[in-house]
Amino acid sequence: MASTVSKQVMWNRLISVVEEQAQALVRTAFSTSVREAGDLSAGVYDAQGRMLAQAVTGTPGHVNAMADAVPHFMRRIGVETMKDGDVYITNDPWEGTGHLHDITVVTPSFKHGALVGYFACTAHIVDIGGRGFGADANSIYEEGLYIPIMRFADQGKVDETLMRIIRGNVREPDQLVGDVYALATCNEIGHRRLIEMMDEFALDDLGEVSTFILKNSRRATLEKINALDHGVAHGAMTIDGYSKPVDLRVRLEIMEDRVLADFDGTSGLDAKGINVPMVYTKAYTCYAIKCAIAPEIPNNAASLAPFEVIAPENSIVNAVHPAPVALRHVIGHMVPDTVYEALDQLLPRTVPAQGAGTLCNFQVSLRPRTDAPAPEHARRSEVLTFNSGGSGARPRVDGLNATAFPSGVMTMPVEATEHAGPVIIWRKELRPDSGGVGEFRGGLGQYMEVGAQDGHEFDFSAMFDRVDHPALGRVGGGQGAPTTIARSDGGAMRGKGRQYVPHGQRVMLAFPGGGGYGIASARNRAHVLRDLVRGYISAQSARDDYGLSDEEISNAYEQARLGQDV
Repeated sequence: MASTVSKQVMWNRLISVVEEQAQALVRTAFSTSVREAGDLSAGVYDAQGRMLAQAVTGTPGHVNAMADAVPHFMRRIGVETMKDGDVYITNDPWEGTGHLHDITVVTPSFKHGALVGYFACTAHIVDIGGRGFGADANSIYEEGLYIPIMRFADQGKVDETLMRIIRGNVREPDQLVGDVYALATCNEIGHRRLIEMMDEFALDDLGEVSTFILKNSRRATLEKINALDHGVAHGAMTIDGYSKPVDLRVRLEIMEDRVLADFDGTSGLDAKGINVPMVYTKAYTCYAIKCAIAPEIPNNAASLAPFEVIAPENSIVNAVHPAPVALRHVIGHMVPDTVYEALDQLLPRTVPAQGAGTLCNFQVSLRPRTDAPAPEHARRSEVLTFNSGGSGARPRVDGLNATAFPSGVMTMPVEATEHAGPVIIWRKELRPDSGGVGEFRGGLGQYMEVGAQDGHEFDFSAMFDRVDHPALGRVGGGQGAPTTIARSDGGAMRGKGRQYVPHGQRVMLAFPGGGGYGIASARNRAHVLRDLVRGYISAQSARDDYGLSDEEISNAYEQARLGQDV
């Protein structure tokens, strides 16, 4: 029997293994959403399908949802039929990670002919056919190609019929097929590292280390929960929705050995594709609670188990088939702020103010112009870019500028976006005065200006929120600036939906800021002056919101001009 120290070392090694698995996916993926934004997940599971470790790289929506996926693969494929060299695949929203644009690949791991565990990974792909990535569909059948849980490779032999079906149904076939192979390859790398570790520690199976990981993770999580006062609180938030506002409601109860989140009272299904499968709601609810009360405990099946999440069937956070769910992240990313509205009542001065929440994503579908002859170089292309508004201020520190919370994905560099197709990002910069005022300022949003290379027109799929319902501050903090979207010719645009942009026109965007924390008059004046000279706030805000005099403002600018510390 291995010592406690040895088992702790093996646990750490497993975390390293899945991180290498994730980094292999980043290096080999074709889609910019994976390579540049890190919209992926990777994990290792024991022979019972319980997640033992997840990669640090990745998103909670993927990995926490993927924690439930492997048992579905075991049931659908049949453990008794699994062979060394098999690779399985799906994009089932209800048995994967929430929408058709996420492909999950699972690989059984064998040692000396015996099944010892599984590796799983998920990546967001740019196109899966159908209407394209957006909220416009009326059912799942319009949103793209559905791949049931099935074999991608049978004992090492790839299913070429499946590959032909995929290629025949998507707009970017080389990119998608390349991503599938990258997913399978990163699982293979994880498997190799696992076998090396097992050989090093003379393990025939993962039973002993699995028991150690799950037992200690559960114990540590329960200790955190049981150190809290028991209680009940309610959280509520209204957000934009598609054609009408959506009400999110949660009842949060801290009990002995568990925390229950009940979304009874939340809005019903939407007609368009912003609905959320329960697996995704669960993923972000668990993430929000765990961040607040047990952030240092690694994610695995046992550390997530004490968090129970329920919601009425056919509410917008528990959508069932065939509801459209392509943009489930737009609603799902708002779940943590709703949970924090309740948790703030139970654990004061613990959680942040509201932030931008949902990612500020958009997809550009480019084609040769149709209003006049197009140049020979004009081509069709699909370009997806991930961007972020500001996060909410925290009880003791400012919110982060242009940083995704809760998703954790990275903003794509302009160069990578423009390399993916004939799109031009004319402007991308922080948005002054967009963070909510307060003792701790909300994170800033950003400006973007998007167009196409000469000879192209495009459809712009907007996936935004916080247009009509900006992020609210906490404990007296101010609200963040709202999202704005318009065409360069002054034409109005909606926060969600596919919209035509003619040749020569651009889309002008301002992404939302996070809410502030605490009253503005309590803010450290040195921090106000720092924000002023950095351009985070305007002179007017320094004067009106924070009470700086004109002399203080002039002196700050002069010191900055001379290179002196303000």
